Amino acid sequence: MDYTEYRTYDAVGLAELVAAREVSPTELLELAIGRAEAVNGRLNAIVTPMHELARTRAGQPLTGPFAGVPFLIKDLLQDYAGLPTGSGCRALAHLVAAEHSTVVSRWLDAGLVVFGKTNTPEFGAKGITEPEANGPTRNPWDLGRTPGGSSGGSAAAVAAGIVPVAGANDGGGSIRIPAACCGLFGLKPGRGLVPAGPLSAEHLDGAAVNGVISRSVRDSAAMLDVLTGAPDPGGPYLAARPSRPYAELARQTPGRLRIGFSTRSPLGTPVHPQAVAAVEDTAALLGTLGHQVEPAETGIDEHRMALDFLSMWCTQLAHTVAETRRTTGAGPDGFELDTHLLAAAGRALRAPDYHGIRQRWNIYNRELAAFHSRYDLLLTPTLARPAVRIGELDTPRPVRAVAQVLLRLGLLGTLAGTKAWEKAVIANLSATPYTQLANLTGRPAMSVPTHRTPDGLPLGVQFVGPLGSEGTLLALATQLETARPWAHLAPAL
Repeated sequence: MDYTEYRTYDAVGLAELVAAREVSPTELLELAIGRAEAVNGRLNAIVTPMHELARTRAGQPLTGPFAGVPFLIKDLLQDYAGLPTGSGCRALAHLVAAEHSTVVSRWLDAGLVVFGKTNTPEFGAKGITEPEANGPTRNPWDLGRTPGGSSGGSAAAVAAGIVPVAGANDGGGSIRIPAACCGLFGLKPGRGLVPAGPLSAEHLDGAAVNGVISRSVRDSAAMLDVLTGAPDPGGPYLAARPSRPYAELARQTPGRLRIGFSTRSPLGTPVHPQAVAAVEDTAALLGTLGHQVEPAETGIDEHRMALDFLSMWCTQLAHTVAETRRTTGAGPDGFELDTHLLAAAGRALRAPDYHGIRQRWNIYNRELAAFHSRYDLLLTPTLARPAVRIGELDTPRPVRAVAQVLLRLGLLGTLAGTKAWEKAVIANLSATPYTQLANLTGRPAMSVPTHRTPDGLPLGVQFVGPLGSEGTLLALATQLETARPWAHLAPAL
């Protein structure tokens, strides 16, 4: 097998070749490593190569549904025992993980051959992948643009043909945003389906979940079967699982669905005409497939919800920075200035106020459930604009200059919440205002690469379903994939 042939297979297909002994795990691994060595210098998608570990594993007997398939994990929330989980942070670059994350163990049990860890923004806190610790990851479709974040390294690696599927996670859109930027499929599972162990019961108050980014819908469906597996005894609740495998549900017809769509930005910020076109084009396609599609609004105060989401992120970052400093002994220079800014905002939030914010999550759940009583799915853009250029969302220099002085004086909290700070935050969120709804409400959501801009940039659309609708989402995605294939499209690298 040569690379050209390797690129035509998804992970399910490669596993079938290994099972039939038409190709060996070692041969596949060397093809993946060779492709990584050819393109990673331009992309910076992989930040921790694991070639020798992988070569040893590929030479051993492997079992499971993905036996012998090369794989990459994200360098955040996906610990590999004996290696650091850097999380895009200088302070964590050398802190070795004592044990595998549960999701990593399940991937290994499935027979995957992990040969590297992918880039992420510091603590996954941005919708771009430009950490100071590792440098920016670039979009294979346009090296001057972001692949999105926070799973940008994984998305760039899949789009570039290094692997057909890679580990990712999503706390505010971090699977769906990179999928949309890179022309890939990305499903965020619903809350509680995928284990967060062994160190946590859930991540980000349940808003974050592990998953994958893939070229094919069937890869994501089969990977969801691997990840859900047996219920996590240390989890906070027992999420309902379907009676049939997700891989089987993905092959069924979705039936005639009622789909409400909206292109309005929840923040009231501008939406690029191509993002609008992506939804309108997909709505028209859905109509030809027999679905009932019409304009609709959720009725949720999504601007307030965005601010509540930001408050959750800030308080989590404040805790994460404090814990990281405690465990590593790192000083302030171990973290990016933007992280310090967000953490300062978190520390400034009063406990009763945060309790009120968490209570509002219940309101958003009820209001979205009311929407789903009328419509099976919500359709929106995944992004409010095509992938932004590298450096475009950097914190403005005047804000950074003031923040650096205040950080040295221990007064950084005075900047958090100011008009200048809030303007910078809204500018950052304005490119990705649609994805946080599914995280706060714990609903499954997916980005499907149905659209391309006139200059060839991918631009996905998002579907949000009710609780337990992963099977419906996967079935619809398969239908769209059949009607408008995308896996064969490849950037000129």
